[in-house]
Amino acid sequence: MRLVILGGSGSGKSTQAQRLCRYFDIPLISTGEILREAIFGDKLLPDFQSSQADPRTSLSVYTSLSELGYHARPYVETGELVPDEMIIELIRIRLRQPDINCNWVLEGYPRTAFQAEELDFLLDNLAQKLDWAIYLQVPEAVMVSRSLGRSLPDDQPEIVQRRVELFYDRTIPILEYYDRRRCLLTINGDQSPDMVQQNILTLLSVP
Repeated sequence: MRLVILGGSGSGKSTQAQRLCRYFDIPLISTGEILREAIFGDKLLPDFQSSQADPRTSLSVYTSLSELGYHARPYVETGELVPDEMIIELIRIRLRQPDINCNWVLEGYPRTAFQAEELDFLLDNLAQKLDWAIYLQVPEAVMVSRSLGRSLPDDQPEIVQRRVELFYDRTIPILEYYDRRRCLLTINGDQSPDMVQQNILTLLSVP
């Protein structure tokens, strides 16, 4: 099972991604968590250290996850989207790590139509194919209030509002991309987490 979870800030995509990973017993790949660890954390995740011996496990122009975090920090702190090349490289490396097999849930990526296309190209190279893109549809006011109720360091009012604006401007086109490929599932995310999960499993035809 290979799934992408789409939704704006505060849509519940992190919660549902974690739940689906537990349900199917598969790894979670969360760009938000990886970037927060790189930017705000004190330790470097060892799985992402570069290796000159194997180009598949290097971070290209970035020598470590912490260096990538250094360059990504200004974007995260203002609510802007991290540049495509940074995120694409991060996902490319992550999908090739030993703990990731052919089953996973990807949360926080893609966020632009270009990233969605790049993900398809990457999966082709890995002889994999995305099963479903799950979109958690939540009203804008709910996304904002949920985000402001969290205690993450980058959940400040002006940053949250900017992320929501970018979601509608750049992420919504992804829905058309996946809809054309007949792999888009739209879920009402303005419900209890249990109900959202059950609706997802029903659309996935899971008993």
